[in-house]
Amino acid sequence: MRTAPGRQRAHEVRRLRDILRATVRGGRYAHGQLPSEAELMTSYRASRATVRAALALLRTEGLIERTQGVGTHAVLEPVTTPLPEAHGVIKPTRDSMFNHRMRPRELDRSVVPAPGAVAERLEIAPGTPCLRLEYVALHNEEPVAIATNYVRYPQAGELRDTPFVSDWYQLLADAGVALSDSEFIIDCELADAPLAAALGISEGAPLISMEQIIYDLDGRPFDVAFIHTRGERFRFVSRGSSKGLS
Repeated sequence: MRTAPGRQRAHEVRRLRDILRATVRGGRYAHGQLPSEAELMTSYRASRATVRAALALLRTEGLIERTQGVGTHAVLEPVTTPLPEAHGVIKPTRDSMFNHRMRPRELDRSVVPAPGAVAERLEIAPGTPCLRLEYVALHNEEPVAIATNYVRYPQAGELRDTPFVSDWYQLLADAGVALSDSEFIIDCELADAPLAAALGISEGAPLISMEQIIYDLDGRPFDVAFIHTRGERFRFVSRGSSKGLS
């Protein structure tokens, strides 16, 4: 079945946008400088109109800037994180954001009755006291995520007065709290007014929304977290093979 010319061009723009977006966000252009329109036309066998439309979409996303006489360059450098590091189940690499490259801005650290849905996940009775620790994660002093953690006892007792100086897993380590498994449910949403204010972004900006459950060495859940991450600031990388997850 043949596609109408207008629809065909829209697909061509989308495909080129997808390729350029992945290349830009992957930091694959030297010094963030994109090739010229003519070079992109040649590389991707695309018309000038298609190249310009794809670049316009990236500019609308805030990924690139186009300057007369200078060219097109990337303006964002997202953090690329292997998914096992985000789970906290492997030692972070030297350049990982989980290697003392973040700091928290605490919003709340208090003992509260466990809400019903949280209690169910923690396998405790609703209303059981738990520690609520909410914070904004800063990377290079820029807010990149906001997280609300609910921690059951006895781990809550260990965390209650431990100084929070880096990322969540470092806090657990500093408190002497060991974990075995970590589970994520990953979704997406648009930032509402409170989230936008906390993260310093526009209302309606895309967010990666995650629910995390962390388990102790006996396989019991002790931490439930609700995490909202700026979608343009993070890239999670996962590679599956017959030998397992990497």
